[in-house]
Formats: sequence, C-alpha cells, structure tokens
Amino acid sequence: MFTDSVELTVSSGKGGQGCVSFRREKFVINGGPDGGDGGKGGDIWFKCDNNTHTLSHFQKKMHIKAENGVQGGSSNMAGKAGTKKVIIVPPGTQIIDVESGEVLFDMLQDGQEVLFITGGRGGLGNTHFKSSTKQRPTYAQPGEKGETKTIKLEMKLIADVGLVGFPNVGKSTLISTVSNARPEIANYEFTTLTPKLGQVNIGDFESFIMADIPGIIGGAHEGKGLGIQFLRHIERTKILLFMVDLASYRDLKEQIETLKAEVAAFSDTLAGSSYAIALTRADVVSQDELNDLVNGFLETIGVSASHERESGFDTSLPYFIQKSADVTLGYDKSIPYFVAPISSATNKNIEPLKHALFNLVQVNRYSR
Repeated sequence: MFTDSVELTVSSGKGGQGCVSFRREKFVINGGPDGGDGGKGGDIWFKCDNNTHTLSHFQKKMHIKAENGVQGGSSNMAGKAGTKKVIIVPPGTQIIDVESGEVLFDMLQDGQEVLFITGGRGGLGNTHFKSSTKQRPTYAQPGEKGETKTIKLEMKLIADVGLVGFPNVGKSTLISTVSNARPEIANYEFTTLTPKLGQVNIGDFESFIMADIPGIIGGAHEGKGLGIQFLRHIERTKILLFMVDLASYRDLKEQIETLKAEVAAFSDTLAGSSYAIALTRADVVSQDELNDLVNGFLETIGVSASHERESGFDTSLPYFIQKSADVTLGYDKSIPYFVAPISSATNKNIEPLKHALFNLVQVNRYSR
C-alpha cells in the first residue's frame, strides 16, 4: 500500500528518578547517603533511508515513544539512559508541526539524521543533597518528563523531470520505455494510481530521475478524478514534461492550457517551472495531418517562425527546440524548451527526447 502522508504523535522518554539510599556496610557507622542519579530519557531521532519508499509502515494516529530512563541505584549507581528511538523515513519526507504548519525538517539525503526532541533529564540521587547540617537527606529528584509533539509526515518524491498529462496519454508507457521503472500499463484511464520514479540513463555515466504521477483532468483542483493531491510529488522538480495526446478528442491547445491551469492552481512554484511538451502517439496520425497539427500547435503556444527551429529528432517530423539553451545563456522560459512528436510504442524520437531532457536538466542544475 502506498502512503505519502501520515499524522503521528511522538514522545521522548521520561528521565529516571533519583535514588534515596544510605551506605550500609559492616564496620562503617553512619555511612551517609549514596543514592545514584536516574538515567536520561531516550531521544527521538529521524533518519533518511533510501531503502524506504513509502510511509505505509506507520499506522494511522500512531504514538511513537522513546524508552524512559531507569531509576538510580544504591552505591552511587546511575540508572541506565533510555534507548533513543530512530524513526526511518524515505528521502523527500517533510516533518511538519501540526499546530503551526511549519516545516521543521526536510529529509533529502540518504543517511541524514536529525535530533527531533530530547528526552527528560534524570533526577539527582540523595547523595547530591548532603551537607554539614543535613547529613541524612531523604529526598531525591524525580526525572524530568519527556516532550510530546504531534507531527505530520509528508513525502514528496525527488526527481529531475515530472510527467504531467491527462489519463491514458502515455506517461506510464514513456517512463517504462526510457527508464528502469515498470508501472502498470493498460488501455483505460487512471491505470496509474500511485507515483512512480525511474532512472533514465544517458550513456554509461550520466542519468536523471523521472517521476510519473496519476493523470490530471480539468477541475482536478476541485477534487475531480483523483484530484491534484499527487502533484506534491513533482513539486520539487525544476522541469515539467507536459504529455499531449495527438489522437485525443481534446484539442491540443485545450489539453496544454487545462494542464497548465491545474498545475498553477496547485502551486505557484510549479507554475513557474521550466517545461517541455511531448506530443504522444505520433504513430497513429498520418504524416500530412501530423505536420498540420504540429505547426498549428506551435503557433497557438507562441512559437512563431521568428523562433529558430531544428529538425534533429526525426527529419520527417516537425518539431521545435531552443538552440540558445546552455549553462551561460539560458533560454526563453516563457515558451517550452522543446515540442516534439513521439511514439513510445514504435520508439519514435525516444532517444533524442532523452538527450534533450538531459540537456535541459543540466541547464537547470547549473543555473541554480
């Protein structure tokens, strides 16, 4: 079961009580107090682990407690400290305070550990309260109470490129073709019910991460379809690849405008992301019709003849890519970095698409 949001109550351990004890040995008269200190309560830690991919191991309204400190003993023996509690979370998990809504920690790196709340201090034994006027103290401190906080864990996938499109537009097919991801693929809408990550390899030493989320429809921000709850999983990405279906009954311009509007309704950050457009299912449209559709679409999204065009994906298919994009000059973010007809089924333009996306990822990495 995939879970990307959960609410928890966490409590650090209570400190152990100090001990009231007096030395009792043969031939030792009135040995005096020797009560040891109580042990410190256990802390709450969070650890980021790449081997965890979901929050489903947390139960609803779960209360996680660290171990309490042990009471001190006689002969000045201190009590054992409570064992710290380490909570394992997947990369991309945000720890949010429920009361204030503040993001307390953002767990991004594998192996990252953060101390969340500290356990209570152990109480002092009665040996600390002896004096010349009070040689038989019968008092020891109780241990301090631990802290309790209610938090929310929200997981946001970490990826370079996020796929956005209507249901059954070919997102899962594309990510399964270009990456190591193996999502469920079928000829009906909302096949993808949970986000998927895939690594796209470019040669032997270069790669980038692509994220696929369930399809979006018009009115998703109002709760239609699966809503836009899964858009949080591409909120960290700097690049969006809008998937537009050439064979759909929806007009191409209508598709891209609807998708961009839904993304903007969810997040201003996502609305300002760099983007590119892949026109899917190019294999089911005739060449003449494809030329007319693509050229007409380019004009509707503001890519006119004044912009430079290349024909490097496939010379038989028209497409647009910004030549000026590099780490120093950047590119015009008001229009897509490229528009390319593709077909995952026939592998049409898939390799050039991977390299164009990789180049865009590099431009965004160096421009940060």
